[in-house]
Amino acid sequence: MSTARRFARVILNGFDSMFAEWQNLTLGAQARFERAEWHAIHAAMAERLTIYRGKVLGVAVVTGTIAGERLHDRRLWRRAKTEFAELVLTHSNAEIAQTFFNSCYCYVFGHQKVDGLNAFALEQPLSTPASYECVVRSYRYGDTLRNLFRDILLDADFSIPFEDLHRDLNFIVEAAQQLADAADMWTLDGTRIEILDSIFYRNKAGYIIGKIYWGEHSCPLVLPLLNNERGAIYVDTALFSTDDLSILFSFTRTYFMVDIPVPSQYVRFLKSVMPNKESFELYTALGFVKHAKSEFYRTAVAHTHASDDQYVIAPGVRGMVMHVFTLPSFDYVYKIIKDHFAPPKDITREEVKAKYDFVKRSERAGRMADMHEFRNLAFPLLRFSKELLEELHRECASQIQIRGRALILKHVYVERRMTPLNLYLQQADATQTQSAMDEYGNAIKQLAAANIFPGDMLLKNFGVTRHGRVVFYDYDELRPLVDCNFRRIPAVRSEADELAEKPWYSVGACDVFPEEFRHFFSGNQNAKQTFDALHPDIYEPNFWLEIQRQINAGVVHDVFPYRKQQRFAQHINDSDF
Repeated sequence: MSTARRFARVILNGFDSMFAEWQNLTLGAQARFERAEWHAIHAAMAERLTIYRGKVLGVAVVTGTIAGERLHDRRLWRRAKTEFAELVLTHSNAEIAQTFFNSCYCYVFGHQKVDGLNAFALEQPLSTPASYECVVRSYRYGDTLRNLFRDILLDADFSIPFEDLHRDLNFIVEAAQQLADAADMWTLDGTRIEILDSIFYRNKAGYIIGKIYWGEHSCPLVLPLLNNERGAIYVDTALFSTDDLSILFSFTRTYFMVDIPVPSQYVRFLKSVMPNKESFELYTALGFVKHAKSEFYRTAVAHTHASDDQYVIAPGVRGMVMHVFTLPSFDYVYKIIKDHFAPPKDITREEVKAKYDFVKRSERAGRMADMHEFRNLAFPLLRFSKELLEELHRECASQIQIRGRALILKHVYVERRMTPLNLYLQQADATQTQSAMDEYGNAIKQLAAANIFPGDMLLKNFGVTRHGRVVFYDYDELRPLVDCNFRRIPAVRSEADELAEKPWYSVGACDVFPEEFRHFFSGNQNAKQTFDALHPDIYEPNFWLEIQRQINAGVVHDVFPYRKQQRFAQHINDSDF
């Protein structure tokens, strides 16, 4: 057997081993949900993120043994790529296996010359995504809606009972009958529901996901399930809109635990109910982060070739730590750590990178944007505006390299583009302002419940999504909430204290004074007044101290990917975030 063939087999064995470990960890999701082991769920999610890199490192050791001094011979890697393509030709997960090959190559060569010769860079995956018919259960609408949904719930096959199945079915049937299309949907003989055969688990919830068909129409179906922490489960609501499903699978709410032996089948089904979602977004949601990154790269390159606009500085207030640019026709921004940070920023490049790693591992409560991290990412130089090029050279010279007609970024984060909240409010009417300020407060509270303190909560550091949700995206000052020392500003002792340039009280490195949060609204009194009416508790130290107490006591809060008013009434608790 040739060296290249052995090389390829080692990489494929590494992939199969990685995927098996990934599946084994995922298969415990239902048991953790049934036992309400919330901390174990978070630990499993964090552990799953480490499996991939560990296997890449292991493969690098074995390939080094096989190749010896030839490990860095790209001609050997090219032959190995050809052999690997042949090996995975009939593999059920060929497209993810190709990405694993790319990862092994990138590790050995430090992300240099990642092109079609040496890796599976731009070509489409070798296999066509598998049909999803074999991963759905089909239900025909028969005598009653109650029996239809009863069958769906019982077929989920939990080892613990429903808290009150009769009550939950009443709520589901009522919600289904209130749909705009209910008259047609539930009278046609051909109405059916397809349900994915594995439940999606994330944080403290499980989600039954499917699709309703009637006539020539269809819509999503989502049944969120919660554990009452007393040995039973219940249905929290029923969702029937593409927008609701899109928010559930948004770029702020990723890494579901779901048993999927062939991920492309689930991606294809989800794409059928969310046609505007890109494949890379769905792979990210399912936890296949590296493959999602490969799919994003192909999408970005294809878009660049199909467009002619220029990369420009992203709209909004310039950041002190990150330089941000975008392609107006592409819904993403590119963020580069600057070479120098202006005062009062006191942080290093490595500390900034650690913050982004922290976000990657955290339960983000649907309030922080996911990101892809790239090294040595190449762009066509001619597509950069003059202003952007000048600023890159001025602010990020160490992170750029010009090679012929290409501009290469040595290290960059890519995030979904949003409208900065401060810019959104400039154009918002009274209703939009009310909604945005409520969302802003909810975002802060939900992050706090997830043990995340944003630090700098200026409006410019939050964005508004197309669904009107407010999301945090500036991570250089965030920290675990339990590390903060929330204090009330001491009373003024004298007139001299009031006139002093510096505070009349000591301030520690971790001290936070919630009363000062009012300054985040400088220049927008309308937004401030709206926020004050909706979330005055955020200005009180006791609000933050109580959340700290709960976190330290092991409490894991519910954070819902839908509005409180969408929940079935009997479940709503005023303390929910």
